[in-house]
Amino acid sequence: MNQLDFADRTAIVTGGASGIGRAIAARLVASRARVALWDRDPASLAQAAQALGERATTNALDVTDAHAVEQAARDCETRFGRIDVLVCSAGITGPNTTTWEYPVEAWREVFDVNVHGLFLCNRAVVPFMRRANYGRIVNLASVAGKEGNPNASAYSASKAAVIALTKSLGKELATTGIRVNCVTPAAVRTAIFDQMTQAHIDFMLSKIPMGRFGTVDEIASLVCWLASEECSFSTGAVFDASGGRATY
Repeated sequence: MNQLDFADRTAIVTGGASGIGRAIAARLVASRARVALWDRDPASLAQAAQALGERATTNALDVTDAHAVEQAARDCETRFGRIDVLVCSAGITGPNTTTWEYPVEAWREVFDVNVHGLFLCNRAVVPFMRRANYGRIVNLASVAGKEGNPNASAYSASKAAVIALTKSLGKELATTGIRVNCVTPAAVRTAIFDQMTQAHIDFMLSKIPMGRFGTVDEIASLVCWLASEECSFSTGAVFDASGGRATY
């Protein structure tokens, strides 16, 4: 593993208790960052914190709760004196079904977590980053947000919204020391697969020219570079990690 310089940096990782979020947190800790894990699963948070050691702290919260998100951001800044990095990895897939049969409440839940929750987290940390004139925000989108997967309309549409939000915020902050980018992975085998049908999993694999799923460590590697000081001339941009699937 190549080491990045996160000495004296403080990072927040949403969805940090498992999957891609936990891999990102582990990479940041290995590079000497202090990491606050935000997740709604207290048991998984406790396991992650134990595995990551003393440089990791935890906040059990729901990213769709605006008050809880704002309070957690204030607590992080008070405790560490700064918020240098935000990685938004929390997300859900929703059911796999056609658009005309999609349950309305499930659609709303996907957007609440994947779009509204991400917006709330971005919104909460920007004032702290602006005061310091430094920050790195990395939002996890998906190649589905560029292509639109069949039988996954809510997930695809929500990730398209993440891409657009990232572009807007990146442009708004372009003249500051804050960089905002997103990553669009193809499918990565994590516990989120438990929310999908086998037919949909097989479809996603068939679209990847490399013929395999990505790994959490491969995504973490790209995310952590985007979260580093070295990422200085990219903002409002989309970075693929798709095994050759993405065509633009």
